[in-house]
Amino acid sequence: KPGVGVAVAALFSEPKEAIRGRPGAWPPPSYLLVSQTSRRQRHDQQPEARPTPGSPVAKGLLATQYQRGLFQEVFPPQPADEQLIELLQPGRPPVTAYCGFDPTADSLHVGHLLAVLGLLHFQRAGHQVIALVGGATAQLGDPSGRTKAREAMTAEQVRERAGGLREGLQRLFQNHRELFWPEEQGDRLGSVHFLDNASWLESETVLSFLAGVGGHLRMGTLLSRQSCKARLSSPEGMGLAEFLYPALQAYDFLHLYRRYGCLVQLGGADQLGNIMSGYDLVSKVTDKDVYGITVPLITSTTGDKLGKSSGNAVWLNRNRTSPFELYQFFVRQPDATVERYLKLFTFLSGLEIDHIMQVHAKEREKRGPQKRLAAEVTKLVHGRNGLESAKRCTRAIYHSNVDALESMSDKELQELFREAPYIEMLLEPGTTVLDLCRKANAIADGPKGYRDITVGAVSINHITETNPEAVLILGQHILSNGLSLLRIGKKNYYIVKWLQLSHEE
Repeated sequence: KPGVGVAVAALFSEPKEAIRGRPGAWPPPSYLLVSQTSRRQRHDQQPEARPTPGSPVAKGLLATQYQRGLFQEVFPPQPADEQLIELLQPGRPPVTAYCGFDPTADSLHVGHLLAVLGLLHFQRAGHQVIALVGGATAQLGDPSGRTKAREAMTAEQVRERAGGLREGLQRLFQNHRELFWPEEQGDRLGSVHFLDNASWLESETVLSFLAGVGGHLRMGTLLSRQSCKARLSSPEGMGLAEFLYPALQAYDFLHLYRRYGCLVQLGGADQLGNIMSGYDLVSKVTDKDVYGITVPLITSTTGDKLGKSSGNAVWLNRNRTSPFELYQFFVRQPDATVERYLKLFTFLSGLEIDHIMQVHAKEREKRGPQKRLAAEVTKLVHGRNGLESAKRCTRAIYHSNVDALESMSDKELQELFREAPYIEMLLEPGTTVLDLCRKANAIADGPKGYRDITVGAVSINHITETNPEAVLILGQHILSNGLSLLRIGKKNYYIVKWLQLSHEE
């Protein structure tokens, strides 16, 4: 019966020599022939993942991103110092790196973005990358950083969410290629594969998976992981499915090593335990070294991790978070974090970031670094059109720019004012300000509603109206796009779409 993984037992029994001639191996097996001196001794020592700024890690791709803060920890340190640095030097054959994303929602969020950027930097250096959607592992639920089990999802929910994540990942890589990769660099950009671990884990039986993987992962090691210890000591406890999650993720690494020659796994700082499990499994089964790199977790101003579980996610799908809202999230970043975020979230050079910060020191009120940060991220996530939409919405709401308001589409207005009622009305001759407010149910009936208008509580298209009997005028109260933005008080907005509007009336 179908179970949880690939034909693991068959893979484990395969002679290691067979790897070298495997059809479709990517990259060629010769790239995998790294010095294995004392690999067993290093594995048995269970080294800590703590590179130091002065170590040999400070070279090439690793150095650049380590110094910028994007690459936080490298595991295991000694092989990384001796081998991974050399493998990633310019001019060397490309290696393959992957990062996994479980579809616990139908969209990526800002908390995922640094892991994606890690893959993009590998790709920019000419390496192959794999963006892996965890269509199978999501059904178990990753216990890392959680105090209780995730809510169970149906198979249909997992499929829909996996599709949403895949589309989001493809959009990010496409926007990067089109908008951030110099055309003259051409095919120097590494290739990218989008995979789903359901394609190999769902076809495996439980018995063969446990028989194959179970003998290579030690209980003591798994129980010593912080994510496991914290859950076992909590009132909620920990289910078997969650406990086995690291084993499935470890098998992903093994499968990708076997099939694609994948040597590097990227993940958030909270994924280090799972990355270690992958290292354990691959190194024991193949007697080869693989590596893990973590990226920082993005936190809110209160120190909470940004994400769905914390209820503070800033999504990368415009149906959940509009380009305007994403843009404003980064515009609102304080001076204390903006330079760090420019290094983490953008492809700007260190010299350009230094210049931006020097200009900012002389004119802080312009918030130049924040605006540049917001523009770079919004363009990567939503493309040029998304960035223009974000800027248009910003001018319309914060600068009371009627031209910007007039150029906005119905969709942009609804994104900008998500909580605002959207009302369709038929414009009749002689329609007044009072008629509009009452038909929209925006003011109270009787004298109070009338008085609200006279005291200046009502504005239409950013213009305060104090005459309830004023007749609506095309081009002033009704914009050329057939819309009116009605505001009552400071925060209550109503979007009115006028039907059968004739500009000849």
